[in-house]
Amino acid sequence: MGEFFANAWNDIVMFLTSYRWLTDTLDILLVAVMIYFIIRLVRDSRAEQLMKGILVLAVMYLAAYLLDLTTVGYLLKAIFDNGLLVLVVIFQPEIRRALEQAGHSRKGILRIFGGLSSVENSAQVEQWEKAIDATAAAVEILQKQKMGALIVIERTTRLGEIVHSGTLIEAEPSGELMANIFYNKAPLHDGAMIIRDGKVYAAGCILPLTDNLQINRELGTRHRAGVGMSENSDALVVIVSEETGTISLADSGELMRNFTKETLAKTLAERILWTEQERKVPTWRRRKGSQE
Repeated sequence: MGEFFANAWNDIVMFLTSYRWLTDTLDILLVAVMIYFIIRLVRDSRAEQLMKGILVLAVMYLAAYLLDLTTVGYLLKAIFDNGLLVLVVIFQPEIRRALEQAGHSRKGILRIFGGLSSVENSAQVEQWEKAIDATAAAVEILQKQKMGALIVIERTTRLGEIVHSGTLIEAEPSGELMANIFYNKAPLHDGAMIIRDGKVYAAGCILPLTDNLQINRELGTRHRAGVGMSENSDALVVIVSEETGTISLADSGELMRNFTKETLAKTLAERILWTEQERKVPTWRRRKGSQE
């Protein structure tokens, strides 16, 4: 027993004498930040399910090693030997979205960690409030008329390649204008509308489809395009079903359904005008703070 404690003490002393307090501490902090960033990247997204699958493979590899399963162990070892390449391929949409957000300078990096909203001054707030009200009014009109719609609300990730696939409009938002664009005999109705900086920027745009197999098979191309756009950027996508009139919202690959005009406007305001920290504060406390 005495020898055990002596060896343990020697190990502690060796660690303390060899530990470089500045560089090693910085190294540990950077690794912790990277782990935190990865957790935020995969949380509440399709990547979270993929991570669980990777953990299952790791457990299988350990079991194959312990049970001396040569063939299974060889195949799994080949996968893990090329693990970095496999991860890049699997998480390509999430990595692309994170790098695009980080590319928006210091503010883009802060937004990744929930520090800033998409709107930073009173003029922008006023313009976005107008766009949110117009969007809610438009989807209400379209819902009553049973006409489909696909409205992409651009945030920090610029959608230049998507805009170029449609027609530029650059108009002030209004419920009547937006609803008229999606009228089923209008030339631009068959495509997506892009809202940039609180204005109707383009229409008739083509969006990428999601390959997420967990989406309900009853949902058509319009919903798959909306989810696909939200997977490949930080855009919010409002979807109105032509068949049922159901209002949905896609954000970060997640599809939320059964909105009303009021709940849609409230959700859009929360996700466009508020920071992540503000969303966690109860409504009554936010109101009290604004009055003070």
